[in-house]
Amino acid sequence: MADYSTIQKDFYRESGKWLSTFKILTKCVNPNLHFIYILRKTQKYSKTPILGLYWKVVLRHFQIKYGFQIYPETQIGEGFYLGHWGSLVVNPKTIIGKNCNIAQGVTIGQQNRGKNEGYPVIGNEVWIGPNAVIVGKINIGNNVLIAPNAYVNFDIPDNSVVTGNPAKVYPNENATEGYINNRV
Repeated sequence: MADYSTIQKDFYRESGKWLSTFKILTKCVNPNLHFIYILRKTQKYSKTPILGLYWKVVLRHFQIKYGFQIYPETQIGEGFYLGHWGSLVVNPKTIIGKNCNIAQGVTIGQQNRGKNEGYPVIGNEVWIGPNAVIVGKINIGNNVLIAPNAYVNFDIPDNSVVTGNPAKVYPNENATEGYINNRV
């Protein structure tokens, strides 16, 4: 798996197949995959003057078009998957692990005051459901399912399901089984 690019690993999550550059480009008719492609290109060329500027302009256009507010400064592991397009906000200082799924309407942001002032760190193999809100300097463990509409502002241990507002944590060794497919 080490020979595959980050973009190939992201696209593998969608299809379960290793795709050539041409096949990846043909799949870019899907807004979710198209945005991930542009985001990864922007991240790759961020320190290259001309290409970096070009990809930042392209990314900005598609942030507005598709409603994804994810910036190239955001650290995102391989196998990133956006389930649906539109209305998604991720603070650029957030760290997201490998094989993470994020659905529409999600906000992952900073908290500006209090004991959790700061930005979230999200572990590997985390599924974040529609309209969930994750805020503050908190750690979300590995193998965590955050249910739709959950409000999370405290640390979540590995192998957990989180539901509700205020959030409640339920230990579950198989929290993301069947939710996160085609892991890289």
